[in-house]
Amino acid sequence: MTSRTTVSPVRTGGTFFLIMLSVVSGLLLSIQSRINGALASQLGDPIAASTFSFGIGMIALILTALLAPNARRSVRRVPAVLRERRFPRWYLAAGAVGALIVFSQSATVPLIGVALFTVCLVTGQSIGSMVMDRVGFGGAVPRKINLMRVIGVVLTIVGVVWAVNPGAAGTDISGELLPMGFAIVVGMLMGFQGAANGAQSAAYGSVVAATLVNFVVGFVVLAAVMVVRLSQGTVLEHLPTEPWYYIGGLLGCIFVGLTATVIKHLGVLITSLAAVGGQLVGSLVLDIVVPAAGSHVSAATVLGTTLTLVAVALASVSGARGTTAAMETRQKIHR
Repeated sequence: MTSRTTVSPVRTGGTFFLIMLSVVSGLLLSIQSRINGALASQLGDPIAASTFSFGIGMIALILTALLAPNARRSVRRVPAVLRERRFPRWYLAAGAVGALIVFSQSATVPLIGVALFTVCLVTGQSIGSMVMDRVGFGGAVPRKINLMRVIGVVLTIVGVVWAVNPGAAGTDISGELLPMGFAIVVGMLMGFQGAANGAQSAAYGSVVAATLVNFVVGFVVLAAVMVVRLSQGTVLEHLPTEPWYYIGGLLGCIFVGLTATVIKHLGVLITSLAAVGGQLVGSLVLDIVVPAAGSHVSAATVLGTTLTLVAVALASVSGARGTTAAMETRQKIHR
């Protein structure tokens, strides 16, 4: 039995609110990246930092399920939902995508740099999200790929390239095609991750249950990788004592939960583009207020971020209209 993700039409004000939630999720993701990066520096291993992050998030979700009656009931439904195959079981791989993103960061960034990695990841995320929307992945209402949405995606990519200014690092792109391609593929999988989590949330009847399953799968994958690394002689530094190093997993819980909630109404593309805008704004604010070593905020950074936000607005307006039209068509079919 395969579930269909119900996409509820929302009013203009409601759409704006949901877009803002996606932007907030992107802001949280940028803060999480900075925190996990600092933890990785302290531990001397990015995989270990990500394993701690996933583990702390998983524990927080388990405690939430134990203390909140509604969340506890939804988590108890997980085995039954899986047995009854209310969604394809391979949707569970959404949790592993999070682990793959972490692996791509550790494996690709040293080869092509953070700037070019960000460009490739967002490029893949934009394209993959548009494809997920077009096919109606997870039972959602399919959304047409019209000219305005294509322009929105192109402007998003241009804005990110402008903001991170990869050319400033003197990167030889011609010699880094393989790692760039890998980063693009990972970005495309992020669209699947959001859509699959949305479908699971609908099947379980709770965002908490879907987020917990996501974190359990991701933690198992990262923990397995970490065990192999430790067996091969990887040595970790001492754990930092400051509490803020360990809140990255909590921010990740909120990010996944917001995405699974919003994506049912806005679709994969708009949710992803709004989150990208939030990531860029968050990174810009962090670089200004709490600059990391080697960070530099230029006019290109500000203008590129602004262009990305304009692109999100264009695609969002088109996406909202497309959703309304698709809902009206579906209602006529069912009459």
